[in-house]
Amino acid sequence: MSTEILDEVFEVIKDRKENPREDSYVSTLLEQGEESVLGKVREESLELLQAVDDGVEGEIIHESADVIFHVMVLLVSQGIEFDEVMEELRRRRKPRESE
Repeated sequence: MSTEILDEVFEVIKDRKENPREDSYVSTLLEQGEESVLGKVREESLELLQAVDDGVEGEIIHESADVIFHVMVLLVSQGIEFDEVMEELRRRRKPRESE
């Protein structure tokens, strides 16, 4: 499965910050400020944990997507590029000499 959709969604989120739209959830959330963005990340994270506790696969998938989406909104709000996070994951994945 490709990660192209992650890049696409991230670009839309960046566009909504740079070119706010009245009918955009992302624009509204970003305009409400950091506490609102953090609140959504908290809320969606708790919903994911609840879905895992409930053991409902479809809900786990749904809530995981919500968490990933809201983390991307958080990154945009902080001026952090998605590629920076991907590079950190690549760095962590590189084999260590001791392995």
